[in-house]
Amino acid sequence: MIRRASLCLLLLPGGFALAQHDHRHEHTYAYTLGERLEYRESTDSLFWDFGGRWGGDYHKFAWKTEGQYVDGATDDAELELLYARAWTAFFDLQFGIRYADTTAGGITSAVAGTQGLLPYRVESDLALFLSENGDVSGRAEFEKDFFLAERLVVQPRAEIGVAFQDVPAQDIDAGLSKLSLGVRLRYDLTRKFAPYLGVAWEKSFRDTAGDDEDTTALAGMRFWF
Repeated sequence: MIRRASLCLLLLPGGFALAQHDHRHEHTYAYTLGERLEYRESTDSLFWDFGGRWGGDYHKFAWKTEGQYVDGATDDAELELLYARAWTAFFDLQFGIRYADTTAGGITSAVAGTQGLLPYRVESDLALFLSENGDVSGRAEFEKDFFLAERLVVQPRAEIGVAFQDVPAQDIDAGLSKLSLGVRLRYDLTRKFAPYLGVAWEKSFRDTAGDDEDTTALAGMRFWF
């Protein structure tokens, strides 16, 4: 799930750098971003990737959730509740907890990560997870907007998951656990609403069950308020 660090910068008064900002006069703001709400044809499922923030320019609370609804039930759903602290004009440090509904049941993890804009305006979201069972994993997400016209945008996206040790309960070996690549063609009807079409490829690396691989067409919308 990537949650638009550039949007936070646009909300800063006058667009000046954080280093020049006076903590005593922080402005409080709140927003919710529906990064992805999409129908996936191959699994006949509805996938969501939402997030939001409340707070000032330096200190804020953030939440993130993603998962999918398939065959009348949620699957692979998770929720993160985070404290975020700006450490540069383009990056936040984030700490908190995550609850994930996995094949092994519900698992709670501590979260530490960073989110922001890399060079060439590549948006990134990097996180480490320490589960209640002592398992350590990581996730990295990257995306970038290419404007074909004023309102027509192509957005490639990549997500990488890593496990730092074997997790037999979830049928995961140490190493690469997930790789996802996709591209979406979006039309910004307004600044706050944009439908899109796309295609995505995803592979989950398993142990005894074997690897799961899927390619799907998708249609969805992106919104914020």
